[in-house]
Amino acid sequence: MGVAVECENRQVRPMSVRHLPHHRNRSPLASHAISGAEAPADEPPLATRDAVLALLLRRGEATAADLAASLGVSVQAMRRHLRSLEEDALVESSTSSAGPGRPTNHWRLTHLGQERFGDGSETFALGLLQSMAATLPADTVSNLMEQQAEEKARVYRTHIGVGPLEVRLERLTELRRSEGYVADLGPDPSAGPDRRAWLIREHHCSVMRIAEEFPQVCDQELLLLRLTFPDCQVDRVHWRLQEGHSCGFRLQPQPKTQSPSGTHSPSKTQPRPEIESQPRDGSSGAS
Repeated sequence: MGVAVECENRQVRPMSVRHLPHHRNRSPLASHAISGAEAPADEPPLATRDAVLALLLRRGEATAADLAASLGVSVQAMRRHLRSLEEDALVESSTSSAGPGRPTNHWRLTHLGQERFGDGSETFALGLLQSMAATLPADTVSNLMEQQAEEKARVYRTHIGVGPLEVRLERLTELRRSEGYVADLGPDPSAGPDRRAWLIREHHCSVMRIAEEFPQVCDQELLLLRLTFPDCQVDRVHWRLQEGHSCGFRLQPQPKTQSPSGTHSPSKTQPRPEIESQPRDGSSGAS
């Protein structure tokens, strides 16, 4: 998926956790997935196995034939790779029948396969959030997460700079990739020709393990994007904790209105998502 607090009769030191964890030392496998590179046919089996895992991460699921075509190997060779990965508990499959003939296996990563892409320092951050939720008032934790989002948005805006929206979105996508997210940017095909919009999809979230226990981190991410792009309407269109294999955000420029000073400004301010401070109790739901 990643934000000086006042609380009654106590003072809390401002947190400098600029991002909830990042991948400073990303694994080669994660780098392979982030780059989107596909393995040439003459690569050794180990490289092909890693490329298979990276493709499944990006696509959610795929058939042996689809993977074979993408990597330039035979379907028989791909099936051997998949069976080997299945034996290592890195992938699993389900069958479906779209008509007469042999059922088709659809392959996807297991939880262990997802972990091959690394989770950074999430153990420390998760423990920190657990301690905060247990000892601080709920409003304090919520305010802290909002302030963290505001701080990170300022950092993002500094790195992104000014320019056309699409250029700024491309810079943001590169920033997210450097933080360990497997992020893609593309136009929203459902947007009309007179109202362009873009979709950011994140196939691997560097705070996924934290979000599973504290889904309010996902609301913090939504707030972060809204603060980074105040000239856009930003909505969450996919949420991995609810369904699917990725998180997605839709960004569309807001109409501008003429201000009394003669300058243009966004026509409205987006609502801030409410950030709950309690950990997950085993249920999930979209915000």
